Parts: sequence; C-alpha cells; structure tokens
Amino acid sequence: MTMRELLTRIRGDERGLAFVEFAFVAPVMIFAILGGLELVNYAMAYMKVNQIAMTVADNAGRVTTGIDEANIYEVFAGANSIGESMNFKSRGRIVLSSLQDNEKKGNKHGQVINWQRCWGDLAVSSAYGKENDGRNDSSLKLGMGAAANRITSISGTAVMFVEVNYDYQPLISATILPITTRIHQESAFNVRGRQNNNISNAQALAKNTC
Repeated sequence: MTMRELLTRIRGDERGLAFVEFAFVAPVMIFAILGGLELVNYAMAYMKVNQIAMTVADNAGRVTTGIDEANIYEVFAGANSIGESMNFKSRGRIVLSSLQDNEKKGNKHGQVINWQRCWGDLAVSSAYGKENDGRNDSSLKLGMGAAANRITSISGTAVMFVEVNYDYQPLISATILPITTRIHQESAFNVRGRQNNNISNAQALAKNTC
C-alpha cells in the first residue's frame, strides 16, 4: 500500500467520529444539566424563604385580643414545618418585630420596636434595629424596611415586620451559577383587631429573644 492510498483510507475512516464529537459535546451537556439542577434547587429554596417570611408575618398578625409568648412558639413552629426539608433552623434566622407608633410628640415622635423575637441558629441580627429602639426618640421615624419601601405603623395598632435570612447550601457547587448563597426576604402584615399589642407570657415560657 502506497502512502497516498494510506492517507486516502485514513481520511475516509469515520469510525471514531461519534466518539470525538461526544468528547466535545459532553462537557457542555453535563454543565447544562448540573446548572439546571442547581437553578431549580436554588429557586425552590428562595421560594420557601419567601413563604416563611410571609407566613410568619401573616400568622403573627392574625393573633387577636393579645399576643403571648405561646403564640410566638406556634408561629415559629409553622415556619419550621415549611423549612424543615431545607434544614432552615440550622442555616436560617427569623427576626419578628412588632413595629408601632411610639406615641411621642414633637421631635421625639417616630416608630418603636415594641418587642422582637428571633428563631434559628444563623447569627444574624435585624438590619433595622432591636427591641425598644425608638421608644423615646425619633431614631426609627422612617420605620423599617429598605429605603425604597419603608414600613410604618399608625397610632393604636402594630405591624408585624419579619426579616428572614438563610445560608443556601449548593446542591452541586456554588461556582456553577452566579448565585448569592445568603438569601434574604422581608414581609410585613398589619395586626387584625388586636386589643393589646404588648406581649405577655402567661405560661412563663423561655423567650425567643434576639
């Protein structure tokens, strides 16, 4: 066999073509599959964190007549049910604040965090203040929330303001998608017909303080 015949035979041989093509396409396919799985997992975690924020604020606002530490336990138990599958307690933190008018006059008038309760092992504090902030001054005059969406309460009632933080644990790797591993959500609901917005503790329960 001459050299020309050999080269012609090699040029026409396609037996390894599929393998070579697969070698080029496989990394792209694997990256797309893993990226899709990571995206779905992240979206589900994000939705659950949002659901926790809304549920806690809504349920805390539904407590009528007066609110007790036992009610806070029930509210946080509901949050645990939602976040149990994502290990929320060990990776997350809920800050529930009762935002109210401080009933002061003049330059001392503003909002007050009348009480604040927390749940979850993540070491995160409220981004806007702690219990008793604004009680005797106007330091919380603008209320709570992001600058473009401040929340305030009118006199004689309260707003249940919730901040939820969660450290997302990537399913595959944090480098596959440009995601932020700290998920943060906020929610606020007015209380409904509550006669006393000061928190009581009829059963002398341990307080979920912050």
